[in-house]
Amino acid sequence: MFRIHLLAFVAGIAAAHLFASVPPWPVTLGALAACAVLAAWARTAGRNAGRAGAALLCLALGAGWTAIRADLRLADALAPQRENRPLALRFQVASLPSADALGQRFEALVLEPPRGVPSRVLLSWYAPPGRVPEMLPGQLWQAQAVLKRPHGNANPDGFDYEALLFERGLRATGTLRGTPRLVGDRPWADADIAVQRIRHGLRRALREPLARARYGAVVVALAMGDQAGVPAEDWAVFSRVGITHLVSISGLHVTMLAALAAAAVLAEWKRWSWRGLALSERTPAQIAAAAAAVAVAGAYCLIAGWGVPARRTFFMLAVVAGAAIARLPWSGSRVLVAAAALVCALDPWAPVAPGFWLSFGAVAMLLTLAEGRWRRPATAGATGWRGRARGLVANLREAARLQLAITIGMTPLTALLFQQVSLVSPLANALAIPLVSLLVTPLALAAMLLCATPGLAPVGGWLARAAHAVFEWMMGPMQALSELPVAAWSTAATPWPLTALALAGVAWALQPRGLPGRFAALALLLPALVWRPPRPAPGDWRLTALDVGQGAAIVVETAHATLVYDTGPRYGAGGDAGARIVWPYLRARGIGRVQTLMVSHGDMDHAGGAASLVAALPVDALTASYDLPASLEAAAGQEAARPWRFVPCMAGQEWMRDGVRFTVLAPSPGRRAAAANSADRNAASCVLKIQGRRHAALLTGDISLAEERQLLRRSRQSGGLRADVAMMPHHGSRHASGADFVAAVHAAHAIAQAGYLNRYHHPHPDAIGRWQAAGTRVHRTDRDGAVVAESAGGALNVVRERERRRRMWQAR
Repeated sequence: MFRIHLLAFVAGIAAAHLFASVPPWPVTLGALAACAVLAAWARTAGRNAGRAGAALLCLALGAGWTAIRADLRLADALAPQRENRPLALRFQVASLPSADALGQRFEALVLEPPRGVPSRVLLSWYAPPGRVPEMLPGQLWQAQAVLKRPHGNANPDGFDYEALLFERGLRATGTLRGTPRLVGDRPWADADIAVQRIRHGLRRALREPLARARYGAVVVALAMGDQAGVPAEDWAVFSRVGITHLVSISGLHVTMLAALAAAAVLAEWKRWSWRGLALSERTPAQIAAAAAAVAVAGAYCLIAGWGVPARRTFFMLAVVAGAAIARLPWSGSRVLVAAAALVCALDPWAPVAPGFWLSFGAVAMLLTLAEGRWRRPATAGATGWRGRARGLVANLREAARLQLAITIGMTPLTALLFQQVSLVSPLANALAIPLVSLLVTPLALAAMLLCATPGLAPVGGWLARAAHAVFEWMMGPMQALSELPVAAWSTAATPWPLTALALAGVAWALQPRGLPGRFAALALLLPALVWRPPRPAPGDWRLTALDVGQGAAIVVETAHATLVYDTGPRYGAGGDAGARIVWPYLRARGIGRVQTLMVSHGDMDHAGGAASLVAALPVDALTASYDLPASLEAAAGQEAARPWRFVPCMAGQEWMRDGVRFTVLAPSPGRRAAAANSADRNAASCVLKIQGRRHAALLTGDISLAEERQLLRRSRQSGGLRADVAMMPHHGSRHASGADFVAAVHAAHAIAQAGYLNRYHHPHPDAIGRWQAAGTRVHRTDRDGAVVAESAGGALNVVRERERRRRMWQAR
């Protein structure tokens, strides 16, 4: 029952993160008291009832502990009146700064924070790194800053940036204005800052010999867990071949280093003495080795950034060492559960991170394989080179079987979390695991320590370049595997019942030999892998206005086709909405091909993600108000390899898809030609009307009052402007959504795609007022997240993502 109670405690902590809001303290304490009374009564009702009551109490304790901690964290918030206003702050750099071509970003502790300002924030200094000093952990600065409450894009099955900030305890984000002033330096202010300063020195020393190396950032990540410099295209390759877990500080690396420390102490302990008495007579060598392993693992985990995989491994090693010292015969499953409970008790936000479930899931699978009778004995008793060869082949075969089992076992979680399963993972890991774990990582660690040691930097640089050479050679086969058409299988975001069914199938398949139906149980994986969300019926449509910040990206689905209207903005060096939002959403919906990509006009807040989108999946036809293929070729730096069918959008174009009529209402030929010769590309925006069996939608781009008046004049010839769902022109600009246009559209719902606290003040209150005066319900992605409008079965249903998936950490 020890494991059941700890599992219940972890489950309670994880379940608390599904709360839409934190219960008041009296409610939390009252619920805990009620569960305690119920558990006490259950003990009197019998043994089984007592166990169930104790498990319920542990579940409540986990949820209550998380709720109390969350309430305290949420109280340290940025007051609304302080938001988006210049503030004079004095702060201390508290993390390793991550720099790119635009500037540097770092976590900061606000010293003597003004009322309504949180104590820990994420700050960005947008200035070329080469022209301004690098901020070091422990330094004290004074600067003007503009703070915002934590805010991220909210899209169905998308990445939750607000959850990441909440997990880190960052209660505001901000940018520095002007030139910050250095006012002091306290690198040893506390243990955490001291560790960060040491990490900074190690990173700087290791980066020097790898400054121009192709995979230099990966070598740094392997040595100390700093992944900020690894390019997105490399992560895409790692993900497709299934070696992402290796290109980071994984439990394997921590365990390997701890094992080396334990072996060294175990070998030397008997030779050492103190004051004439052998150390082995004072303390058994096994206990000393266990203590050394834990100490070395803890130090390495701190240098590596103390992430979830590192914490999990450290606590597992600590529990194993404690059990060995106390002579407790604990099984692997007890150690795993105790480590999970320790991680969650100290860090209740750990279950928010996908790495928590992947880390503990992988270890649980390894324990299952080890405790079951999966392993076949290697050839024993054979001598000579033939016997050794047979033993080596048997061990390689066993390693391949183990890797295949892990890949299959982790499939449900990877499909749920990432909508992608690597099919070449067993082959890739068979090569990558020994190279990365036994060569690259030890070389990188040694290089990091030697580069930071005076007088030994040249030796460290040589080792760093050797580690890079091995990894670069390895990436040749990895790149080739990633380019295979069958390298990865894309899955839709599966509902939890299918995920649970797949996990049950994996658990049954990994049971010991002799259990009936073990391999047949793997068929339970198929529903999760092939499931696709239902498509609209013929004549119906589904429109999703994605939350991409200050920009536009809309996905329209019919029974068998998908149209993407605009692709969102470019986010500078950090990527674009096509790669970060639009493509992941399409993949989560099980969409692997886009029939039509329409880009309303060439402004980067509408066309910034087009190149990434067409590189990610097949697109049958392109249409835009400008030369979109030439723009894509320029973005790719070469002639486009795909023979796209491109037709410039023009008023009067019309086509049918699955009983839904698509009509282009603008631009007119004259307006398109005039806009092509001017700086006003908004005037040439493609305006698209979607007419289903019962409902219509109107996509308007960035047209303004002049284009609206032209549409009104041509409305009779084009079939009218009336629509049930309308995108507010130009993100809700004050100079759009004229009263006559709003009245002609007569929409039940209007959607404004705008960025949170954007500098244009979109959507403008005047534009919102005109829509609301016409009886239209207004939705805005900066506050509501993605908006999904679905015309199905004669009814129109509109869902706002922040209402559908409300969490305690979201700003109200």
